[in-house]
Amino acid sequence: MSSSELACDGADLICSLPEDVLALISAHLRPRDLLALSAASRRLRDALSAGGADKAWLAQCRRLLPSPPHLLAWRAAAGGSSLAVCRFLHSAAPLLGLWVHQNPELGNLVVALPGFLSLVAVRSIPQELSPRLRWAPVFELLADADGRPTILFLHGHHPGALFPGLISSLHPHANVLFLDAQTGQDPVASSSQFVRLAFGDRRRLLDLLVAACRVKLPPDLAAAPLFARSDEDLPVLAARREAMLRLHRESGGGLVRTPEVQGLLLEANKKTTPSPCDGGERIRLPRSLSAVAGYVRNGLRQMVTRSVSANSRAEYADSKHLALDEFLRTGESVSLSIRGARMRLSTYHAWPSMHDNRFALYKLTVQATMPGWEYAGLWGGTFGWPPGRPEDECKPGKPLFFLLLTYEEDSEGKLLLIATKVLEGTHYVVHPNGSSMFIVRMGEPSTEAFPWRTDRESHNVGVERSFAGEGIANGYGFRYPGSKPGSLFVLQDGQLAFVWRETGAVLTLRRLDLVELLKKGERVPALQPILNFAYLTKSYSNVFTGFPGSSGCSSSPR
Repeated sequence: MSSSELACDGADLICSLPEDVLALISAHLRPRDLLALSAASRRLRDALSAGGADKAWLAQCRRLLPSPPHLLAWRAAAGGSSLAVCRFLHSAAPLLGLWVHQNPELGNLVVALPGFLSLVAVRSIPQELSPRLRWAPVFELLADADGRPTILFLHGHHPGALFPGLISSLHPHANVLFLDAQTGQDPVASSSQFVRLAFGDRRRLLDLLVAACRVKLPPDLAAAPLFARSDEDLPVLAARREAMLRLHRESGGGLVRTPEVQGLLLEANKKTTPSPCDGGERIRLPRSLSAVAGYVRNGLRQMVTRSVSANSRAEYADSKHLALDEFLRTGESVSLSIRGARMRLSTYHAWPSMHDNRFALYKLTVQATMPGWEYAGLWGGTFGWPPGRPEDECKPGKPLFFLLLTYEEDSEGKLLLIATKVLEGTHYVVHPNGSSMFIVRMGEPSTEAFPWRTDRESHNVGVERSFAGEGIANGYGFRYPGSKPGSLFVLQDGQLAFVWRETGAVLTLRRLDLVELLKKGERVPALQPILNFAYLTKSYSNVFTGFPGSSGCSSSPR
């Protein structure tokens, strides 16, 4: 029997399987395996792309995202195609998780989670312990008709305001998300050109694009949720998605004609020209856009002269900047775009080194729990004993900290547990982002006793295990602060408590399900669009406190 006859018989056998059996088999395959199978013959291709194989692709969706929210409603929004939903999940799933930026120092933690046939990125707002976690939207990626995540919307401060753009590229293992301006038909080449612009030109161009491409949702949808909290949210989420797709289509994907951008640059330059009544001589406007760009760069020279981090030295080895008019000549229109790239990043205790002058978010690697790594993951904590509770809002000394616990080996191969601060709920910096709040040696039991015998309800406190280590000793002022001896106690109720030996100070931790907290949380207004993506201005105070609903407390751990 020939190979073609064998393939034909195999195709007949597979096509004759009941849909439920095919779904069970496909649950043990990868999406690319199913695609390879569909390429084996025309009959298999037709079978796996037809409605009869829908359960097979539905099984793949559950494989890509074990607990996909309201998956059947997603499929309905995708025209009844589980293949389209699977295509979206396969492309967008690597972006799910935690993303950070260096500024403001109190924390810039962005969480990417499933929306409604979309991916929603929201920022957790630094706050003190509260019944509801506060958050603000950053951006959304929506699936197109084929399920590809090509549709971008930035969020800004005004209710219902959206800023459309495009997805230039998404690496399957992206660890950096760049906000760029895109021209021409080649997004990769356009991104490499955009990065050559001076920092002042990049920021100015992004701000002008935001001003030119803004669209607005109808009032009834502006207040709609971004992700489903219950089945009752599904109809309004579906209506909101359709409205966003229409706005994106009508805006041309946020494309702004190059002559319009040039006009906006000239108008912005006029506003910076002093008038004779100011006691100065009126400056004559340059005639070419190249001269305009040069004028702007000179005016922003102090902002351009920034230090470059370890992760950006290679990219910025060429100090010669591209002129703004030369960049604009590469296409007839310009748009906002997001690029998900895979970069070789240097890290210190799970915290990546970052560009000082790039609008970018960096992914945090969250280790999975496994035997020997039982405490890996994201934890929330407060200082003081007994541990803080939501109903204690506005009592002194209960700022909420988010800590990422990771395992590393030291130079001698001994296992360490490191608690890295990723969010701090104070009103002024106590510890820098990326600080190691404590480091414990997992092979060295502590000889110290837990200082408290009872909890808030006068129940006896049971200690399962304890480890020796060191906790942070200094406040802000040292990038890698000193440390003092302490012990980590594993309590019977699942909490962790690190106690500093000399002072008796205690940091009590409880494991977080951040997605669930966000679903139950309180939405607050975002920053202005470009700052909202990555806040590049160094700030030691809480830049989010001016919004309604912000905590009125001002305490800090001592």
